[in-house]
Amino acid sequence: MNTRLFSAMTRTLPRRVFSKLFHSNLKRFAIALAYFLMWVLPTVIFPIFLLVIFLFPPSAAVIIPYLIFCWWDRDTPHNMGRPSRAFRNLSIWRYGSNYFPVKLVKTVELEPSKNYLFCAHPHGLICNGVAYSFGSNIQRSERLFPGLNFRILTFDTTFKFPVLREYALLMGLCSASRRSMNNILGSEKKGNVAILMPGGAPEVLDAHPNAYVLQLCNKKGFIKVALENGSPLVPVFSFGENEIHSQYPNPKGSILRTVQEFIQSWIGIPPAVWYGTGFVIDFGPFPYAKPITVVVGAPIHVPKIENPTTKEIDELHSIYIDAITDLYYAHKDKYIPKSTLTIV
Repeated sequence: MNTRLFSAMTRTLPRRVFSKLFHSNLKRFAIALAYFLMWVLPTVIFPIFLLVIFLFPPSAAVIIPYLIFCWWDRDTPHNMGRPSRAFRNLSIWRYGSNYFPVKLVKTVELEPSKNYLFCAHPHGLICNGVAYSFGSNIQRSERLFPGLNFRILTFDTTFKFPVLREYALLMGLCSASRRSMNNILGSEKKGNVAILMPGGAPEVLDAHPNAYVLQLCNKKGFIKVALENGSPLVPVFSFGENEIHSQYPNPKGSILRTVQEFIQSWIGIPPAVWYGTGFVIDFGPFPYAKPITVVVGAPIHVPKIENPTTKEIDELHSIYIDAITDLYYAHKDKYIPKSTLTIV
């Protein structure tokens, strides 16, 4: 081997190996942080506050005013939120997005002179595709859809937990309440996008690989809100969202599913029993590194009707179901060819 070539390889190879390991670990850290904030922090934040105050009483001078602020600021999630461009542009979101990786696909241009209601499916466990596509600007959503401002709608419970609520608000998340949707879609300043997961919490329990079960047949509230505001409906499908986790079998009527639905009705959060991969072994709570492709379909024109009738709601609901079905089958073979779609 050429001496110069060998010398160059011995100098650059360690750097490449180190760089690869470094970036790989950053991706894992980004995912671990996201899952900690969503699943662990809400259950431990209040005990942590109490423990800190007990061990270090002066900390109460900071913690108690902050809790009072959270109560005083309780309307913000219903009033367009408090997004931070700097926070949405943090590099950590890039590492989290590249872990899968996540890809955002636009099929048509959207005019910034309107307010839109994006309806994203499936919900998955924590909507990773939607979160990285629209909760950060890593997918260049603001360039892909110039003039549009995105607000992801989530459980109102999210904003009941200190610290977690600040994280969510900085990302641009808002409450999924009717009041919140009307404030976004009814704003005189156009170019607002409310991103809703119509399947909601119940759809989480149906998130199994290669089986897309969409809870839509009895979900018509979002249709009524769209009609009241005259906001175009935009179907969005996250191919691969259900493939990044595995859930223990929980068919309708099973003991596990019955217990899950009872707990969900009690606390408002679906207690999914999932598993994925670990960072040291192949089994753990973290998602599999499988691609997620978020496809944004064509908008459905929606007339503004202040008091829509049941017939008008049903007609638009039927049109929407056809649109999301067509979007799925138009892209299924390219992204998740072995998957199936069921609308219940």
